[in-house]
Amino acid sequence: MLTPLLISIIFLLAGFIQGVTGFGSALVAIPLLSLIIDVKGAVPLCILNSLVITTYLSLKMRKHLDAKKIVPLCAAAVPGIIVGSTILKQVSSTIIQICLGILLVAYSIYSLISRPERRKLHSIWSYIAGFLSGAIGAAFSAGGPPTIIYATLNDWKKDTIKATLSGFFLFNSYLIATVHAINGLTTIEIFTYFMISAPFVFLGTVLGTICYGKILGERYLQLIFIFLILMGFMMIVT
Repeated sequence: MLTPLLISIIFLLAGFIQGVTGFGSALVAIPLLSLIIDVKGAVPLCILNSLVITTYLSLKMRKHLDAKKIVPLCAAAVPGIIVGSTILKQVSSTIIQICLGILLVAYSIYSLISRPERRKLHSIWSYIAGFLSGAIGAAFSAGGPPTIIYATLNDWKKDTIKATLSGFFLFNSYLIATVHAINGLTTIEIFTYFMISAPFVFLGTVLGTICYGKILGERYLQLIFIFLILMGFMMIVT
C-alpha cells in the first residue's frame, strides 16, 4: 500500500507544478518515481498522468488555444520524432543531453538578468521548435525545452504561452501514450498505478491552476526561466 500512496503524492506535486507553469510534471515525477519503481515503468506512468494534466489544462485554456500556433509545432514534431528515433540515437545521448542542459541554464540565466525584448517571431521558427522537440524527445525523452523557449521568445501574453504549451504537450502525450501501448510498455501494473494516482494528479493540476491565476505575466516568465534552469541542471547531472 505504501508504493501507490507515494506515487499518488508524487503526482499531486507534479500536477501542481505543471498547473502553475504549463510544463514540468516529468521533471518532478520521473526522478522521484525512479526511486520506488523501475524507470521503464515510471516513464509510461508519467505519460498516462500527463494525459490528465494536459487534457485539463487544454480545456481550461481553450479560449486561448490558437490552432495557427499549435498545429505547426505538432506537425513538425512528427518527422522530428522519426529523425530522433533513427539518427540521434546513433549519437551519444549523454553528450546531447549535457549540451542541451548547458544551453537551457545559459539561456534562462541570460533571460532573467537581461530581460531580452520579446517580439513576433517568423512562423518558420514554430516548425523548427516543433521538429527539435520531437527529435530530442524521441532521442532521450526531454523534448519540451525547444518549444518552451520558442513560446517565451514570442510577444505573447502568459495565457497564450500556457495554452500553446498545453496544446502541444497534449498532442505529444497522446501520441507517446499510443506508442507505449502498442509496444506493450503500459502494463496492467502501470495502468493500475495510473488509476490510483489520476485523481491526485488532477487535484494537483487544479490547485496549480488556481495559483497560476494569481501570478502576473512578468512573474510567470521568471518562473518559467527558473524551472528551465532546474531542468538544465537535471540534464547535466543525470
